[in-house]
Order: sequence, then C-alpha cells, then structure tokens
Amino acid sequence: MTGQELPGGELPGQARFWQWSVAGPFFIVALIWGSTWLVIKDQVGSVPPSWSVAWRFAAAAIGMAVLALVRRETLRMPAVGLKVAALLGLLQFVMNFQFVYRAETHLTSGIVAVFFALLVVPNAGLAWLILKQPVTRGFVGGSMVAGAGIALLLLHEYRMAPPEGQVLTGIALMTAALFSASSANVLQASPAARGVPMIPMLAYAMIFGALIDAAFAWAVEGPPQFDLRAGYVFGVAYLGIVGSVVTFPLYFRLVQRLGAGRAAYNGVLVPVIAMLLSTLFEGYQWSVLALSGSALAMLGLVLALKARSPSR
Repeated sequence: MTGQELPGGELPGQARFWQWSVAGPFFIVALIWGSTWLVIKDQVGSVPPSWSVAWRFAAAAIGMAVLALVRRETLRMPAVGLKVAALLGLLQFVMNFQFVYRAETHLTSGIVAVFFALLVVPNAGLAWLILKQPVTRGFVGGSMVAGAGIALLLLHEYRMAPPEGQVLTGIALMTAALFSASSANVLQASPAARGVPMIPMLAYAMIFGALIDAAFAWAVEGPPQFDLRAGYVFGVAYLGIVGSVVTFPLYFRLVQRLGAGRAAYNGVLVPVIAMLLSTLFEGYQWSVLALSGSALAMLGLVLALKARSPSR
C-alpha cells in the first residue's frame, strides 16, 4: 500500500458509490442530518434557544473527547491548534447554531434545511476570496438556479405565514447562519487546520463552543434552564451524540473515499429528507410554488456540485 492508498489498495476519491461500505454511511449521514432539523424544532419551545445550543454542544464535546480516547488519539494540542479550535468553535458551534435555532422559531424545519443546503455557495465564494480556489461558470449558473428555487420556497412560506409571522426575520437569521458556517468551513480547509488531528480539534472546538454558548445564554436568558421532559432530553442527546459525534467521522471518511465533490452530494439529499419529515410531522402544506421551488433548488445544487469536478 502506498502513502496515497486507503486500506484495501483503494485510491483516495476513487471508491465506487454502490458498495455498502460507501453507500451505507452516505445514506446514514443523510438520514441523521435530515432528521436533526426536526429535532431542533422541538428544542426551541420550552427552553430558550441559547441554552438548548449550549446543552447540545456540551454533550457533543464529551462524546467527541471520548471518541478521541477510544481511537487512542491524544488530546494534547499545540497552541496553534487550540487557536484554530477556539475560532472554529466560535464560528461553527456558537454563531452558526445560535442563528439556526432562532431561525427555526420563524420557519419550518424543512425550509431551514433547504436554505442551509445553499452553504456550498458562500463556501465557494469565500474559498475563492481567501484560499484562491477557482469557481467555474457552471457552478455560478447552478447556484443561481438553486437560489431561485429557495426564493420560491420562501415566497410560499411568506404567503402562508400568519399576519404576525416573522418570515423575513427567519430569512435574515438563516443568512447570518450560512455565512458563519461558511467561514468555519473555509477555516477547516486552511493549512493551519489541516495540520491538526481532526477529532481532537473538533472536541476542543465543541468545548470552547459550549462554554461560549453557556456564557452567552446566561447573559441573555439568565441562569441555566433545562426541560426534564423525555422528548427534550432525548433531543439533546440525539443532536449532541448522534447528530455530531457519529456523523462527523463517517462524513470525513466519505470525503476520503469519494472525494470532496461526490461526498458533497450528501447536502442535496439532506433537505429532501428534512422536507419529507416536515410534511409528516409539522403539517407542511405543499403548493405549486413550493414544489417548483424545491425542484429548482435540488436541480441547481446538483448542477453546481457537478460543475465543481465531483471526482476530486
């Protein structure tokens, strides 16, 4: 086996999709991430969103640290690694999720998931601006098609909202969440982050994130608040452990085996699952406008991802 081969002599990015060791994790990650949006919706009811975010990443930090120890990876981190983890925690596990949880008080979980699927667009823009990675015309065209689809979905949401609804507030919050998450993604692609072991770095990022989330929640919402209802406790555990600790290693393994482009197709399947769950459990009402918007958004995302040379 050469230094560039994976176990079994497989070259990075060259795995065939329709084998269980690839397709299984791909669909497991999509199903989990597609369901997390619905679980988040339940988390923003009886407990302020800020505290729900803090509890989620406290659980995730513990789980990720345990995973690192089980894998016999050291939790010792150089100073540069701690700085990267702290910034990643602020961008990904504080700003991003604080905005997302608040957006879910104004928009259905399925719409939020579809909106978040556009993450690939600011990712490409920031990567071009900061990391000097090229952007193709096909990617820009696909992104415009996806953006048009999202606009139709949000127009449908706006028309269906009650007079006192705050759909525009939800859109503003999701836009802020997108750029926070995108900044975190570009940070993860930087040379400084690539030089740090992934799982220990994620553990520290979640620790920093949970601490900042708790400090922010205490300042804004007062002393810690928790709901002992079984559904809420399950939601915290599900989002923290299953939605974070289980999925991140699986997804990064997919990136190794499929390549970053083909692995990113996971982001197209996630909102489809989220919209189906929103229809079943939230009573989402479809219309010609919503169906057209969903179709355009998915088509645009596929075109955009395909234009980014999926084999790499």
